[in-house]
Parts: sequence; C-alpha cells; structure tokens
Amino acid sequence: MSTIKHNWTKAEILEIYNTPLMELLYRAATIHRKYHDPNTVQVSTLLSIKTGGCPEDCGYCPQAARYHTDIKGNDLMTVQQVKAQALRAKSTGSSRVCMGAAWRNVKDGKEFDQVLEMVRTINKLDMEVCCTLGMVTENQAKRLAEAGLYAYNHNLDSSEEYYKEVISTRGYQDRLDTISNVRKTNVTVCSGGIIGMGETIEDRAGMLVALSTLNPQPESTPINALVAVEGTPLENEKPVEIWDMIRMVATTRIVMPETQVRLSAGRTQMSREGQAMCFFAGANSIFAGDKLLTTPNPDVNEDLKMFELLGLNPQKPFTKKSQPNTVEAKESKIKSLNEKPKWSRPEHKIKGNKETKLNSKASK
Repeated sequence: MSTIKHNWTKAEILEIYNTPLMELLYRAATIHRKYHDPNTVQVSTLLSIKTGGCPEDCGYCPQAARYHTDIKGNDLMTVQQVKAQALRAKSTGSSRVCMGAAWRNVKDGKEFDQVLEMVRTINKLDMEVCCTLGMVTENQAKRLAEAGLYAYNHNLDSSEEYYKEVISTRGYQDRLDTISNVRKTNVTVCSGGIIGMGETIEDRAGMLVALSTLNPQPESTPINALVAVEGTPLENEKPVEIWDMIRMVATTRIVMPETQVRLSAGRTQMSREGQAMCFFAGANSIFAGDKLLTTPNPDVNEDLKMFELLGLNPQKPFTKKSQPNTVEAKESKIKSLNEKPKWSRPEHKIKGNKETKLNSKASK
C-alpha cells in the first residue's frame, strides 16, 4: 500500500519549510535515500521547437509577443532538425528530450501532426520524450501517448492566489484540467513552478499543496528560480537566494517523496556548492544544455565536471517507467477531432503586465 500523503495542508508545509536548515536537510536527505539512489541524477535537454510569438501575458516569459525582449522567433522546427538535436543531447548524457513550443494550447492540424512525428522519432532513439505545448484536450493527450510520449510538462507556476498576479490570459483551472487530461493516458506528468516572482513563502507552500494533493503526484517537478529578463514585467525582481532554493527543494522532497525534483531555470546563478546542497536536499534531475528555451543554462561540460566532482551518475532512460510503444501515423487508431476547446481567458487586469505591454509598444 502506498504511504504517499495526498492531504498536505499549507500550515503543515509551512512548518516544514521553516524548519531549522540543518534539521530540514537531514529529514529531506533521509527521505530522498529511502525512495531514490542519491548518486543518480536524471538529465534532460530542453529544446525550443517553436520560439516566440506567444499570445499569453505570463509576466516572467520573454516569449510573450506583447513584451519587447529581443527574442528571435522561429517557426516550428523540422523533424530532422529535432532528431539531430536529440542525438547531440544523447551523446552528452541526456536521457530525455523535452520539446517546448510557445503555444497557448495545442491545435489539431499539420503542426501538431509534425510534433507527433518528432515524438515518434525521439522515442525510437531510445530516449524519453517530454512535451510542453500548452493546454491539451483528452484526445490530443491520447494521440501524444500513442506516438510514444513519456512525459507531459504543464507547470502550475505558483499558488492559485499568486498566479493571478502573474498571468491573466489563462486560468489556473485550465492547468489542472490539462494535467487531468494527461492522466487519462499512460503519459507521466511533469509539473512544478517558479520562485522569485515576488511571491510570499505562503504562496510557495500553496503551490506545493496544489501539486502534492494531486493523486497521483507528478512524477517530475521542476523548481525554477526566476531568470529576470529585461523587457518582461518581472525584470526588476531580485535573484533568488540559494537558501530559498535549498529550502524549496528540501520541502518538495519531503511532501512528494517519489517525485523526481528537477533543478531547472536559474542554475547559472548557483555555485557548485549551492547545487550540491540542493542534490543533498533531494534534487535528482537537471536540465542540461546551454539554453532553457530562451534563457541561459550552464555549459554541458561544466555539468559533467560537477557530476564527476560530486560522484553523480546520469540516470539511464526508462529507469522509473518502461519505454512506451510507438504507433506509426498510418497505423494510428486515434484520429484528430479537429477540436476547438474553449479554454478560459480570465482577463483580469495586472498592472505590471499592462504597463510593460504599453512600454513595449511605445519603444517600437
């Protein structure tokens, strides 16, 4: 019988987060060793297959079309381009390729068919395939699963309360509904959030309540430190203190023991010593490669040196779950429904987002 707790309260999580640091680290490390190999870290490569031009107003994101961030957009990559990048990632130790497209939601049609072919191609390279494409319907999730998708990423970003201070163009419930649609397939769920956006510790705890009360809990949870990009509404936020990152990782490990906790955005601001403490506290996954979609990331060779120094080994693919089968397009039994789902647009006003949009227009 599973001993995973699914009814964490905000008060309980706050108590954990505020535990004296040495006690918090000991507790988190003990739980980590019970459920995971402490010397193994899962390595993923994040690839932006379609960059820029996103219609959302996420305050942290340089890919939002309404902000002026000098991001060079590109159309959807070809299958061969993606395959070449996947082979390069595999050669440097990555077991997973996560493909991100700057879409609000998946739309049935040629571009989605092309993404499905990318999934088939990478799965046949014996690598785990993850996608982050925005909201998906149940049928779209099933088509991804049929193609051989291993994981789907859809972050909650923050607590439901603070989310409304960062994003107005997409509802929190839509994110939960997307996760629910993915759960109707054999695809694993990757969902986490960002700290350093001006939220309180209570908001961080609220995000962990939302994630940990999902049943089952996400198989993977990225913990991102905000990378403040010039031209976005959050450009003036101060960098996250490493101690906050360590506490967040440790708390996540305690409330979600089986989940792989990923050090994601913001690692360029962390020393090796800081990252080592995060691994000790329960982080057991990273993104490798020189970019995370559009923001900087440590050089692959630097990560390899760090792994050697700390005695860490890259996790082999399909360690946690067996490799999914790939059904070729011509043999597919799940057809496009040409859906036009009505995802919500709350459209409440966020002063900072609105001001940044106006400033972006004035600067053009």
